[in-house]
Amino acid sequence: MAKKKQEETLSPEEQQTRLFNKAKSSVLVNGNLMGKALDKQDLTLALKYCSIMLSEFRTSLLTPQKYYELTTIAFDELLNLEMYFFDEYKRGRKVEELYEIVQHCGNIVPRLYMLITVGAVYIKSLQAPAKDILNDLVHMCKGVQNATRGLFLRNYLSRVCKDKLPDKGSRYEGAGGTVVDAIDFILKNFNEMVMLWIRLQNQGPVKHREKQEKERMDLRILVGTNLVRLSQLEGVHLGMYTENVLPRVLKVIVNCKDRIAQQYLLECIIQVFPDTYHINTLDKLLSSTLELQ
Repeated sequence: MAKKKQEETLSPEEQQTRLFNKAKSSVLVNGNLMGKALDKQDLTLALKYCSIMLSEFRTSLLTPQKYYELTTIAFDELLNLEMYFFDEYKRGRKVEELYEIVQHCGNIVPRLYMLITVGAVYIKSLQAPAKDILNDLVHMCKGVQNATRGLFLRNYLSRVCKDKLPDKGSRYEGAGGTVVDAIDFILKNFNEMVMLWIRLQNQGPVKHREKQEKERMDLRILVGTNLVRLSQLEGVHLGMYTENVLPRVLKVIVNCKDRIAQQYLLECIIQVFPDTYHINTLDKLLSSTLELQ
């Protein structure tokens, strides 16, 4: 009872700090235990500790900013798991087998994080076409519809797969797909992240709407990074941008019907793509503004 009274007297900031420190401790402890299990080649035990670690992402108590800090710590721990999976592949193990093993995790949030991790190694191994694995992962992420959890899950997907796209001149081009497949993957993820990002605005009471709007703006870079990924693709030349990329990006922006999102994403387009592209597509950009909120 005394503990409950003490928690009630804490300010919202102090409560967030306490919740974050508890979650951070769990991530570090279980991440360390996972690492020790991997050193002993005990994958079953390692995945158990990894699942417990990633279960901290199921919380709805942390603010988006604190959730972001937590994921940053956990993503570092997941690097150890990714390295282990790759070492197993080099020792002759089929990545498809590892891909199947992690799907036995009971809860969907930890399971998808582990699937993305092993999926990145699956692509790197060239044991399956990159486009198939990317399509599989981006589709399975739809299983998490909570705005905060879904947004950060897809951010992890984008982050881990950024150098494994079948872009022009990459080792994944050809049998693994083409730049069109890379564009499709990024835009599918982008569309879902825009929707999740907008829904952050509607989490919690209406009286906190201004605070929620600020928190959402703090996370805008997670969504905008998708447009940066598109601009960095070697295969996206002016013709591809004009016919394939820009119309689809503008469609997402118009259809989201959110003033803040539309303003930010249009600014992103202007900033990340070359000026020559904008000069050649000025009519498309201007006509789209007539449909904005």
